[in-house]
Amino acid sequence: MMPGNDLEVTKSEQEEEDETKKRGSDTNNSTVASTYFDQQLLIPKTDDYKFSLRKLWAFTGPGFLMSIAYLDPGNIESDLRSGSLAQFKLLWVLMSATFLGLLMQRLSARLGVVTGMHLAEVSAKFYPKVPRLILWIMVEIAVIGSDMQEVIGTSIAFFILSDGKIPLYGGVLITIVDTFTFLLLDKFGLRKLEAFFGFLILVMSITFGYEYVTVAPNQSQVLKGLFVPYCDGCGPKQLMQAVGTIGAIIMPHNMYLHSALVKSRDVDRSKKEAIREANMYYFIEASIALFVSFLINVFVVSVFAEGLYGKSSQEVYENCVKHNNPHAELFNITASQVDVDIFRGGVFLGCQFGLAAMYIWAVGILAAGQSSTMTGTYTGQFVMEGFLQLKWKRWQRVLLTRTVAILPTILISIFSGIDDLTYMNDLLNVLMSLQLPFALLPVLSFTSNKCVMGDFVNGRVMKAIAGVLTVVVIGINLFFVVVYVKELPKHWAIYLVITIIVVLYITFVTYLAWYCLIMVGLDALARIPLCPFQPPRVEEMSAGYHLYESIADSS
Repeated sequence: MMPGNDLEVTKSEQEEEDETKKRGSDTNNSTVASTYFDQQLLIPKTDDYKFSLRKLWAFTGPGFLMSIAYLDPGNIESDLRSGSLAQFKLLWVLMSATFLGLLMQRLSARLGVVTGMHLAEVSAKFYPKVPRLILWIMVEIAVIGSDMQEVIGTSIAFFILSDGKIPLYGGVLITIVDTFTFLLLDKFGLRKLEAFFGFLILVMSITFGYEYVTVAPNQSQVLKGLFVPYCDGCGPKQLMQAVGTIGAIIMPHNMYLHSALVKSRDVDRSKKEAIREANMYYFIEASIALFVSFLINVFVVSVFAEGLYGKSSQEVYENCVKHNNPHAELFNITASQVDVDIFRGGVFLGCQFGLAAMYIWAVGILAAGQSSTMTGTYTGQFVMEGFLQLKWKRWQRVLLTRTVAILPTILISIFSGIDDLTYMNDLLNVLMSLQLPFALLPVLSFTSNKCVMGDFVNGRVMKAIAGVLTVVVIGINLFFVVVYVKELPKHWAIYLVITIIVVLYITFVTYLAWYCLIMVGLDALARIPLCPFQPPRVEEMSAGYHLYESIADSS
């Protein structure tokens, strides 16, 4: 029997008190208690559920930690490329991608609030063993890829700030120490940890905002780029950048992160009103946080759209010499168009607007790298504990992820240099895009199922929007594969390996899509022996989800 919309569970005050104690005990013994929250933050109690700034402040925190993934070095590099290649013409793509990202983050947050479990835990309950393990591996790849981008960004920031005195491999090694140092912060309490992340976002707002004010982009062009969906005169490079913007903005592991972070607040899941209230406040908070991150991304795109678009390498080089920039030789090349990354972008700002602009840029990149490093660490532990029920200490998890991320990065920084390091950053943006279906499909599957979400199941409009977004993302991934295969060396062995990988990738995405369609309500597909499927049962959900527990049966 499915839970009905008109059926409510009534409990005595004593039963509710006992359940509250039990819920607290479940939280303290949860698989993520050692990772992010040793105790839940209490929400102010009121006689009604009207909007309250005091309650909004109590719920504020998880959304800003989530929004940091929209400001990592990979996103910043995507922003500056967008501005230098297409001027202001792709700002509407950035805004659309951020809005779609907000909708998907809303789904992941609702899943955590309603069920009391995060996405990895729910996936572990309902996916069969082999798909579950594959899904875990894919998410781990996304976490490690993101961590590599953060290592690259941090090392480049140190290189710029020291005028090259700290070599790239030195900056990579520093990231080992500072990550363990920042892990000590959560010993001071959840609120202080969230305040620290808020401070890093403030640093990015000030530094990139300074660049925006200094460069003073044409405001009418900025507004036109935001609200007029066009790209007049754009070619293949601009198209690739538009596609890359979507992949850089919507991060797959971020959905696993957000669904776990919302568990840090004490929500009484025995009351529908309390769940509905929590969903509302989390959505408001996430909207504010992503609006701030969106403004920062707009700052970066606009700075390079106004300052660098259309300039030749020789023009930039002459300005570098004029301002005595220590990295002037970087632009002493014959290429007509400047190919920028987060390193060259910072040097360009120093050449065009003074050395202060370069150093301030580096501080912003450093803040982006450090904040993203910490959230990546938490995400890695959430997914490991959720999928595998494997509890590691924080330092052990950091050591594993950071070692995998640092080894290739430090080898490239020693033996190849900054060009290959930034090229690897581009490849990692592509990798992030390829991992997106492994977050979008599970989120859509579980939030669209009545047994999992009860009265808070997705409506038709949300199902349609999320479904279309998922199809678009999968299409983008196939487009990326075709483009990059064309650039590979022409050898049969390489094509054979790529073919095998693509076939396996499409097969697994098809499995997840098939599972999703069944979860959404196409029960007839479950009779086709494409893959094993076990319908979700309410009694298999966490003990914290009390609303429909007593009315579930074994059907």
